[in-house]
Amino acid sequence: MKHATQPGSWKRTLLSTTTAAAIASVGMLGVSATVQAEETFKVGLVTFLSGGASGPFGVPAAQAAETVIKAINAGELPPPYDTPGVNGLRLESVVVDEAGGPTQQVEEYRNLVQRQNVNAVIGYISSGDCLAVGPVAEELRTFTIAFDCGTPRMFEELDNPTYFFRTGLDAVADNVGAARYLLDLHPDVTRIAGIQQNYAWGQDSWLDFTLSMEQLMPDAEMVNNQTPQLFSGSYGSEISALQPRRPEIVHSSMWGGDMESFVSQANSRGLLGQATAILTTGESGLHRFQGQAPNGTILGGRGPFGAFMPENALSEWFNEAYEAEHGTKPSYPSSKMAQAILALKFAADNSGADGVPTSEQLASTLKGAEFESVSGTVRMALADGHQAMQDMLYGEYHYTPGEGAELRNVRSYRGECVSAPDGQNAQEWIEAGFPGAQCD
Repeated sequence: MKHATQPGSWKRTLLSTTTAAAIASVGMLGVSATVQAEETFKVGLVTFLSGGASGPFGVPAAQAAETVIKAINAGELPPPYDTPGVNGLRLESVVVDEAGGPTQQVEEYRNLVQRQNVNAVIGYISSGDCLAVGPVAEELRTFTIAFDCGTPRMFEELDNPTYFFRTGLDAVADNVGAARYLLDLHPDVTRIAGIQQNYAWGQDSWLDFTLSMEQLMPDAEMVNNQTPQLFSGSYGSEISALQPRRPEIVHSSMWGGDMESFVSQANSRGLLGQATAILTTGESGLHRFQGQAPNGTILGGRGPFGAFMPENALSEWFNEAYEAEHGTKPSYPSSKMAQAILALKFAADNSGADGVPTSEQLASTLKGAEFESVSGTVRMALADGHQAMQDMLYGEYHYTPGEGAELRNVRSYRGECVSAPDGQNAQEWIEAGFPGAQCD
């Protein structure tokens, strides 16, 4: 499988990076004379810079941060973000590698706040890291945005948060949306299998998907589900276990390099010739599969991100700027990082602070707010104003040599259709038949 080539400037940055060590700020690369204030606002950025999650997820997210921060400091973003800096302050960043696991990420978070003296933190792809860092953000009273992790347990286990936010959707929306897409486009399938990474993300995703299918397509049978270890990279035994079960659909929440490796191996061994894959994180591979995924493979982008972004001034600017700087179109992890940084600018610009906003001012501004983003208008309408509610989209992958990849048969489902009402347990909501869901 071919992978996108990273630009030389970013390669040089990575070469100077040691695992979980703060490195030179990408934000400082974007310092512009148009920012007049002498003070700066310092944000810690945490994303995978090494390991299997770095190529498809972590590095694209870091590249997006580089692009957006540079434009913020230059005052080059479209309205309403066309004033230089954040609250007039030059935005600087300290980038940390997310590799190493939750215990190490807690230590790195404390280093960012207590030694690097960052004013806020944006980061975290791994659900395990989010679950570990959330309570520490509250303990240290530091404004923190989780830009990607999807575990629905985050706000269930974080009691009455003040400082911790998530500017994207959780996995419940991914899997309710996947079931609704199958109902709309594959209503006659009866045999469904799955393959999920063996940790909370994969287990919760399969549970939410199967519960949704029981409600929406009760005649469909779940014939098998495989649970390989995270980052195992080889799926021969799991594919061999799935093929005799003769599935028509294979659901997977695997992400990053694991997802791409599974698609390549399942395609070459014939599994994806007999079954259609529905990949809840598949959009990150749209421009990386290079034809290695069969046409018709169903991709999700964890919301209106990447190729699913709506047309607006911010998304048009981001598409053009990202491709010009990094040589490829932005995938959904890139878009989600851009959205988190725009949320920070929104909160800072509207905080009413004289100088550097406090974490309390940032948190009170973002809680329950609506702000404009590359994905449209974002409503912080879940988790008592700490999590975004957005639409969920799925579409079919189609690749033509010489023309590249595109999405067809795209369907969009309203946030109120795929997310439980605020304060309600998601699994109980699904099992009750989605009461109150607004799907028209």
